[in-house]
Amino acid sequence: MPRIPTRLAGVAAVLVSLPLAVAPPVSAAAVEPDYTVTVKPGATGAAIPKSMYGVFFEDINYAADGGLYAELVRNRSFEFLPADNRSYTGLTGWTVNGTATTVNDDQRLNERNRTYLRLTGPAGITNSGYNTGLAVEKGERYDFSVWARADAGVPLKVSLHTTDGTALAAPITVTVKSDTWTKYTGTLRATATSDAARLSVQTAGTGTVRLDEISLFPQDTYKGRDNGLRRDLAEKVAALKPGFVRFPGGCLVNTGSHYPYDAANNYPRARSYQWKDTVGPVETRATNANFWGYNQSYGLGYYEYFQFSEDIGAMPLPVVPAMVVGCGQNRATDDEALLQKHIQDTLDLIEFANGPVTSTWGKLRAEMGHPKPFGLTHLGVGNEENLPEEYWAAFLKFEAAIKAKYPSITVISNSGPDDQGATFDNLWAKNRAHGSDMVDEHYYNSPSWFLQNNARYDSYDRNGPKVFLGEYASLDNKLFNSLAEAAYMTGLERNADVVKMASYAPLLANIDNVQWRPDMIWFDNDESWGSTSYLVQKLFMNNVGDRVVPSTATGNVLQPKPITGAIGLSTWRTAAVYDDVKVTRPDGTVLFSDDFNDGNADGWTPVQPRGTWTVTNNAYAQTDTASEDTMVKAATIGETDYDYTLKATKTAGAEGFLVAFGIQETGQFYWWNLGGWNNTQGAVEKGITSAKEQILTKPNTVTTGQTYDLKIQVRGTKVTLILDGSEWASFDDNKVSEPFAQVITEDTKAGELIVKVVNAQDTAAVTKIDLAGRKVARTARMTVITGDPGEQNTRSAEPIQPVTSTVSGIGSTFTREFPANSVTFLRIKTR
Repeated sequence: MPRIPTRLAGVAAVLVSLPLAVAPPVSAAAVEPDYTVTVKPGATGAAIPKSMYGVFFEDINYAADGGLYAELVRNRSFEFLPADNRSYTGLTGWTVNGTATTVNDDQRLNERNRTYLRLTGPAGITNSGYNTGLAVEKGERYDFSVWARADAGVPLKVSLHTTDGTALAAPITVTVKSDTWTKYTGTLRATATSDAARLSVQTAGTGTVRLDEISLFPQDTYKGRDNGLRRDLAEKVAALKPGFVRFPGGCLVNTGSHYPYDAANNYPRARSYQWKDTVGPVETRATNANFWGYNQSYGLGYYEYFQFSEDIGAMPLPVVPAMVVGCGQNRATDDEALLQKHIQDTLDLIEFANGPVTSTWGKLRAEMGHPKPFGLTHLGVGNEENLPEEYWAAFLKFEAAIKAKYPSITVISNSGPDDQGATFDNLWAKNRAHGSDMVDEHYYNSPSWFLQNNARYDSYDRNGPKVFLGEYASLDNKLFNSLAEAAYMTGLERNADVVKMASYAPLLANIDNVQWRPDMIWFDNDESWGSTSYLVQKLFMNNVGDRVVPSTATGNVLQPKPITGAIGLSTWRTAAVYDDVKVTRPDGTVLFSDDFNDGNADGWTPVQPRGTWTVTNNAYAQTDTASEDTMVKAATIGETDYDYTLKATKTAGAEGFLVAFGIQETGQFYWWNLGGWNNTQGAVEKGITSAKEQILTKPNTVTTGQTYDLKIQVRGTKVTLILDGSEWASFDDNKVSEPFAQVITEDTKAGELIVKVVNAQDTAAVTKIDLAGRKVARTARMTVITGDPGEQNTRSAEPIQPVTSTVSGIGSTFTREFPANSVTFLRIKTR
């Protein structure tokens, strides 16, 4: 990748350091402290593994092609199809000048690379890459390659240029010499910098040439690897110093067909991720329909994942499909032969990673350039399966086969898609009884959830399976979300004897191709920037320590607030009609009412411009069955006790109703989801984006054409949900929040205590810290992340950055004022 001309080159990848002048003690030392942190004398805390924090890579948000994988050409092998995305054709990403058609016949490059381009001259094709175009930098070299065949010698002119035709490199010519598929190469040297370049391949004369695998690759990849990684993105990941890399994804792994690649023309386009599709020469690798709605080339495959893990000093942690489809699709295979094939594929994967060069798969690894084993020690089976019985039966077979042949491998099970609920409880009970090595938990929750659940792992069985927190994030990319995550991470470290690994997710997002928010690192085709969560994760990951120093904290907590705010109506891929909407006090006094008999919905406003809302037949209808999250809102309710009633009728579509309440100007809300997850489940969810915290779930379906009477009864923090006159469920969102959190760890090699304090509130926290008589230096190195809690880092500005300085006034007991909305790390030398 070119050396990126960023606004703040390297700022997001390194801590900002002020001159190490010594700051004086804070004047707040004489003030009565708001909080007290006390080290427990003589207590020994848990050892913290090197794998404590890592990264989770999934090809979501165009994280691989168009992202971490450095290939600049989009749809290089003409394999894009409507099965990947309804808008795709074999020429997606290309424009044609002359006669060009994509072909799938017996002259194709190989069985897996089925589609090629037939170009009859004079003609040419131009690729526009990803985002605004191909990013090139003056003076950098780019390797061009193409597989081609022709009836006679046909010259191909290859050029880099702007959209108006201005040259960005001296063109090169390669001549196709025979009618046998052959790889032709050349190098282009950029004479100017552009983030909107185009690559053109032009043929003269009237001959016909067949082209496939047209590639343009920067020579300046991460560590100069062939078929390598975009350097600025890889460097940002490496700067985290992760203990592990989980790959190749989550939902990407266990969705789609589990059947293997079929060499016939009817192989399934949407196959689950199968590692054997992704190794060997890139031109022989299959492409696949990505679960997230696009095509994946597999140019970034298992070999590259292992290599990248090794390059950044991280433990590789692959995840294989367990033959139970998850992520809302919920089905399991009953094909025992297919199950055994995937189990064997998993054993072959371990051989690929660790086997000698004399073994079948170890030999392939060596042929790809890595004779030495990669040293695989951990492997996950499955991801977020919501069919616990079927998943568990499959997991036991995978685990038995792996342990029989490779007993030292840690086999990781999972607990389903949520932090609680029937599936979670069922799978955890099974894992405890079985004595599983480790259980993978996933959850995406509101900031308040993270501030309310710092003690989540305090009560876990110290002798039970260990926890791998494989995916978690607070539901936005603002500083306040990062502070909530930081507070929660102090609890992860405090419980390092139970929580052995944790990774924020997702890792990467292309700003112009987003399927999921929030994300840690954002990028376009020539720039990248770290979110505030990236900065917090980096601070923790670069300052872990190797042992917990047991400590306690006392001080203020925040009491729960009553559920107030606007009411809302929504749908998700469903058409529905709502009527007789009313909000009343418990005594019947009407606070808001709308029966839509006047033919309008003037009191309702869209939260997002989605869906088609109209008043029809004296009711409010949303008629678009394709749109998701079509919420409209009305009537901000300031009362703490009220009843919200309405009638709802599904008219068409995949799911049911979404009835929102407690909608805040910040975007936070609750909603009652009936007929969710393809009309299989109901839930109450709390959140601010498309990923939400589930407060409760239960099986539920909605019948098309049937009118339901819904009532949401709010009493302070307690909510009762009534469906057709009967109580459906209730909950009480009454947990206290702990905006102040801390943990102390020790870096024995450096001879330092690391005091980590999070103050996720709008007032400073004067804090007394008692190190239980430990002899320490009078100064400490302090790093602080702070700012407006609603601020975030973006492509145009990165206002939130860590600041490092040296502070004085440190001792075995000292007092500091920690800023409002801050994360502070003090590294204190011990004596």
